[in-house]
Amino acid sequence: EEMNSTMSEEPDALSVVNQLRDLAADPLNRRAIVQDQGCLPGLILFLDHPNPQVVHSALLALRYLAECRANREKMKSELGMMLSLQNVIQKTTTPGETKLLASEVYDILQSSSLSEMDSVSEQNYRRRKAQFFLGSTNKRAKTVVLHIDGLDDSSRRNLCEEALLKIKGVISFTFQMAVQRCVVRIRSDLKAEALATAIASTKVMKAQQVVKSESGEEMLVPFQDTPVEVEQNTDLPEYLPEDESPTKEQDKAVSRVGSHPEGAASWLSTAANFLSRSFYW
Repeated sequence: EEMNSTMSEEPDALSVVNQLRDLAADPLNRRAIVQDQGCLPGLILFLDHPNPQVVHSALLALRYLAECRANREKMKSELGMMLSLQNVIQKTTTPGETKLLASEVYDILQSSSLSEMDSVSEQNYRRRKAQFFLGSTNKRAKTVVLHIDGLDDSSRRNLCEEALLKIKGVISFTFQMAVQRCVVRIRSDLKAEALATAIASTKVMKAQQVVKSESGEEMLVPFQDTPVEVEQNTDLPEYLPEDESPTKEQDKAVSRVGSHPEGAASWLSTAANFLSRSFYW
């Protein structure tokens, strides 16, 4: 038992953080995760994990959780949160995409508590801080909204997620399943076509770009059919191939949990137990 738990420690951390990320992707679970005793402290500890993939996945989970305005204050004041985000940003070994993602989460939380009145002095403060950090995220990233035909269940969402994570230059993404959309933040030098190519490579989905016209109406613009060369993201190690993944069965259970908060809650307690077992000895 003892030996086994140490041997499989690495995939365990990754599978737990990936499951938390998948749960956080569903807006219905976001409040519950942040209210839970063990999850935020666990995600913060994951930010310091030696495996860069665990760190990236934890950041994606935090990015999803921060989407929910009601979560931001608690997240920001959680012990170690802002400090750990700064550490990720400043570590020289952190991959570029991960740095950008961390500074995006940092910025969302940092600006959560400011009233309109403070925003001018805040901008000045952030301009100073931006030089201290990586330069403001905004200049280095852009948002692309995709409408994805065929994005209609969680297994498709996972396929889409895997395709996007492989592209060098993708920082974060948020799914709006009800309207078959994915909002993607990418580095400003990445062509949006690369996203379409990656999604087309799933063979079951196809992406169009959502753009606003002069009059503010949304239009769908198809991408050219010529595939672009996609630079693979070599910074993040490859995911475990399906058959090696020790959590395949667990994953199935989690995807069945889907959008039922009570199911998520019981899973969360399992995650919290795992986290406390691994970290608080």
